[in-house]
Amino acid sequence: MTEHAPLILDVAGKELTDADRRRLAHPLTGGVILFSRNWEDRVQLLQLTSSIKAVRDDLLICVDHEGGRVQRFRTDGFTHVPPMRALGELWMKDALAATNAATACGYVLGAELRACGVDFSFTPVLDLDHGESGVIGDRAFHRDPRVAALLAKSLMHGLLQAGMANCGKHFPGHGFVKADSHTEVPIDRRSLKAILADDAAPYPWLSTTLTSVMPAHVIYPKVDSRPAGFSQRWLQDILRRQMRFDGAIFSDDLSMEGARRLDGQLVGYTDAAIAALAAGCDMVLLCNQSIGDGRAVDELIDGLEKAQAQGLWQPSVDSESRRVALLPETLPQPWDELMLQPAYMQALDLLP
Repeated sequence: MTEHAPLILDVAGKELTDADRRRLAHPLTGGVILFSRNWEDRVQLLQLTSSIKAVRDDLLICVDHEGGRVQRFRTDGFTHVPPMRALGELWMKDALAATNAATACGYVLGAELRACGVDFSFTPVLDLDHGESGVIGDRAFHRDPRVAALLAKSLMHGLLQAGMANCGKHFPGHGFVKADSHTEVPIDRRSLKAILADDAAPYPWLSTTLTSVMPAHVIYPKVDSRPAGFSQRWLQDILRRQMRFDGAIFSDDLSMEGARRLDGQLVGYTDAAIAALAAGCDMVLLCNQSIGDGRAVDELIDGLEKAQAQGLWQPSVDSESRRVALLPETLPQPWDELMLQPAYMQALDLLP
C-alpha cells in the first residue's frame, strides 16, 4: 500500500497523454474522475480505463453518474437512468415498488459502468428536495429525509450487487440553499439542530451502508465559518464522532468557486487541498484543470509534495485504507454477458 494517495485528478481527452501518465503515476495520485469529454463509445472507454489501470492498478476510476441530467455516458447501449425524483414520485404511489425500482437503478448503473472498467460513481444524492435549489432539483429523491434515506439505501443495495461502493452527497445537505456552489458560495443560516433534524438526518440512518461521503461547498455560519468540506467541526466532530461514520470522505471539486473561499480569502488549489485534508477529508478532487497545459494539476501535485516535506500536511494510513476499500473486490461482468443476464434484464424492466 502506498503511504497515502489523496488526489483524484481528471484527464483531458479520450486517451491518455504522456502528461496524464506522469501525473497518474505520481504516488500522491489516488484516482481519476471521468467526464463526458472522455467518452466516445464503450470500446474507447474500456481502452481508456484499461490504460489507466496499466499505469497503476490501484487507481480508483470514478465518475459522476447518478441518472437524470447527471449521467456522463448516454449512448452506445448505456441505459438512461431516470432522475432520482422519479423514484420519490413512485414512492408516493407505491413505496415498496419504489424501493425495488431504486435497487434496479443502482444495479443497472453500477453493472454497466463496471463492464466498461469504471470502479466507482459519486452517487446517491442525499440532499432533500426543498424546491429551492436549481443545482440539486430533480437529483434529489424527496423532501422527506426518511423517504430519501430508504430510497438511497435501496439504490446502494443495487450498487452493491454490481460490486460497486457508494458516495452519499452533499453532507450535511445542499438542497435548502438556492445558490450553486459551482459559481458562488451558498450560505445556509439554519441552526445545527434544524439541519441535523432534517437535511443531515439520512447520514446517521445510513451509517452502516454508506462507504463514502462528499461534503457540500456550503457555509453553515451557525455551525462553522468555513464550508463543510473544510470544517473540522462538520467532518470530525459531527460526521465522524457524533454520527460514527468511518468510511472515506471526498472533498467536492476544488476548482469550484465555493471551494477556495476560506475565511473571506480566495486561496490556491494547494492551500485548499491542505485545508480539506486537515479538516478530515481523505481525498481531494481537482476537476477540469487537465485541459490545456494542465499547469494547475502539476502545481497541485508539486505543492502537496512540498507541503508534505515541510510538515504542513501529514499522510494518513487510515485515509489510504479507506481509499483502497472503495476499489471493487469482484471482477466485472463483460458487457455482452451482462446484457443476457436475467437479473439485469429484470432490473431494466423495473426502472421507472
